[in-house]
Amino acid sequence: MSDSIKSSLIYPDEREVVEKSVIKKPRWIRVKLPTGKNYRNLRGLVDKYHLHTICQSGSCPNMGECWGNGVATFMILGNICTRSCGFCAVKTGRPKKLDWEEPEKVARSIKLMKIKHAVITSVDRDDLKDMGSLFWAETIQTVRRINPETTIETLIPDFQGQSRFLDRILQVRPEVISHNMETVRRLSREVRIQAKYDRSLEVLSYLKKSNQARTKSGIMLGLGESEAEVFETMEDLKNAGVDIITIGQYLQPTQKHLTVKDFITPKQFRKYESIGLKMGFLYVESGALVRSSYHADRHVC
Repeated sequence: MSDSIKSSLIYPDEREVVEKSVIKKPRWIRVKLPTGKNYRNLRGLVDKYHLHTICQSGSCPNMGECWGNGVATFMILGNICTRSCGFCAVKTGRPKKLDWEEPEKVARSIKLMKIKHAVITSVDRDDLKDMGSLFWAETIQTVRRINPETTIETLIPDFQGQSRFLDRILQVRPEVISHNMETVRRLSREVRIQAKYDRSLEVLSYLKKSNQARTKSGIMLGLGESEAEVFETMEDLKNAGVDIITIGQYLQPTQKHLTVKDFITPKQFRKYESIGLKMGFLYVESGALVRSSYHADRHVC
């Protein structure tokens, strides 16, 4: 870490440690219940066209706010993931056969919802020879054909680091390409069983060097990482050419998932934001309920 960054660490580490037996969330974590006309309309479209959203599958705490504003993150390639990450609420197992009508359904829904900036993500499909990269390209191209004015952010898997699959995303030129680091190096093997810390860095670096799109990554806190490890990960991401970083609080989806080791205070989140901006990130979204697609429309400008 550079001397200038070290000298700016003026606040104490204010994480509130929570014992495993304590499940009560701190006062600063408040989730709004989904309400309103926009939410009902969007929910109707999702149900009508049998779409998958990470908002639902990932149990996102911002679903009420985002859906109420007419914004959603679409999840393609089905809703069953081939990986079993310890933090993720998405179902894991043997995925169903690809639905090649899904790209059209997503594109038409984006048009009906009048979305100006669309976020698209997917489950991991390690069962497919191309890991779903062709399906990804088809989806983006279909969205562009039907919604030529809509900008796109793609939150992609690592495709096992294979450049020929990453190139298919680059060739259709989304405005923002995102791949999440999720956690610090020491915890990566436990949190992301089938993923690798250095491979994710290599993917992000390759994406940045090969394209002019903005690159983005996200991490979640509260899994037992130290402050120094968070800063190390932020520096690794900056060195990989990442433009935008999101930092949020991990919330345990079910008792089968990894437990929350500590809740990070709002002041500590502000500290990470301040340091991140000093490191040179264009945008730093840092807060308890921040998720990778939170305020995504702001990051394309």
